[in-house]
Amino acid sequence: MARKPEPPSDSKPPVVDHDVIRELAKLLDETGLTEIEYQRNGTSIRVARHAAVPAGRVRAADVALPSPASLPAETVDPTQHPGLVTSPMVGTAYLAPAPGAKPFVDVGSQVKAGDTLIIIEAMKTMNQIPAPRSGTVIQILVENGQPVEFGEPLVIIE
Repeated sequence: MARKPEPPSDSKPPVVDHDVIRELAKLLDETGLTEIEYQRNGTSIRVARHAAVPAGRVRAADVALPSPASLPAETVDPTQHPGLVTSPMVGTAYLAPAPGAKPFVDVGSQVKAGDTLIIIEAMKTMNQIPAPRSGTVIQILVENGQPVEFGEPLVIIE
């Protein structure tokens, strides 16, 4: 008598793809980024380098794997948020007007339509990225000095 296959159980721990983690750690080394996150099929992997780690070296302790219990029940995709501000160009994002200066905005900052959120340097030209509407900055999705692509999420204003 043939046995019916059992339906997959949701209680199984997620399979960790060590090759993906190694590739993400390699990207951190190559790009100089301090953190990178990867999401696929409802699984999220974040690899971060702590400031105390010398550049070019990632230790196993610096790789953070989320447990299923620590993941929020509903992960919101920032690209689907109605208050998302995206990059209008390719360039380098700067969060402040000069090195060491106070950032244009922080999480929790109240902004008015037209206030500068970020500067993107493209072809040696500093381009101010204005707030498209008034509201509160709830998330900054780029790091200071990070290269950005056209359409890349920068900030969320709610």
